Amino acid sequence: MSNDVPYRIKSITEIHRLMGLPKPHHPLISIVDLKGFKNDHDIDAVIFDLYVISMKRGCDNLFYGQQKYDFDEGLMGFMSPGQVLRGEENGLPPALEGWMLFIHPDFLWNTSLAAKIKKYEFFSYATNEALFLSDKEETVINGIIMNIRNEYHTNIDKFSQDIIISNIETLLNYAERFYQRQFITRKITNSRILGRLEELVDGYLNNDALLSKGAPTVQYVAETLNISSKYLSSLLKQLTGQTTQQIIQEKLIEKAKEKLSTTELSVSEIAYGLGFEHSQSFSKLFKSKTKQSPLAFRASFT
Repeated sequence: MSNDVPYRIKSITEIHRLMGLPKPHHPLISIVDLKGFKNDHDIDAVIFDLYVISMKRGCDNLFYGQQKYDFDEGLMGFMSPGQVLRGEENGLPPALEGWMLFIHPDFLWNTSLAAKIKKYEFFSYATNEALFLSDKEETVINGIIMNIRNEYHTNIDKFSQDIIISNIETLLNYAERFYQRQFITRKITNSRILGRLEELVDGYLNNDALLSKGAPTVQYVAETLNISSKYLSSLLKQLTGQTTQQIIQEKLIEKAKEKLSTTELSVSEIAYGLGFEHSQSFSKLFKSKTKQSPLAFRASFT
């Protein structure tokens, strides 16, 4: 089964079949215990048409997109339908410990969580941006998972889905809280990322890239920093209260102020030099950030 094309998993039943497990108790949701599971199918990469929430140990040499993750302690990861999980050279790890919660999108149909789940940005984080949990936090998460497991192992009735959905939403809300804690406790690492971001944007604005490529995009910055754009956005909101786009724009305005106050270039020339196709767009951004037009700002220096 090993090849360059990821193996697509479309259903809960297929997961159970691949893992040699009995048929699932529910066709649209399942919690799989990873202890003792071995990857005997020589699968290098998989795409889940499902939401996947996992708690894993021993998950070194995993890639999520282009990001490598090498850590053998407990961590949580989140995947939304269509994302790729792949191993390095030897396929997916032969053995793991932990659990994986699989949720088919149809299970969320006609519930409040169906739309709300898209607001949890950590479903777009890369593997190396996984959630590290303290022992106390891990106990909280495992307790919620036990509630979900107990509910779908009982006889299904008209209350079952609502109770399970409520527990899933509680789990996601705790994950969001713990991620905010992680941004704080890993402050040194995150501050370094902020410093690298500022150096990157400053360097970009001081070379010829502006003329040929325009202003740096959020995606460009994130990829250059080797971090997902969603995680970068969440991190910056915690550190600075600003989005990546806002920081880029502030850097552009700083550069514009320098040009307006130290050169005789026209507003149109400055706008073009900063990567704007239209000087009106530049002037509008400048005024929104400074409460002055470019010409009014320049006049204050004469």
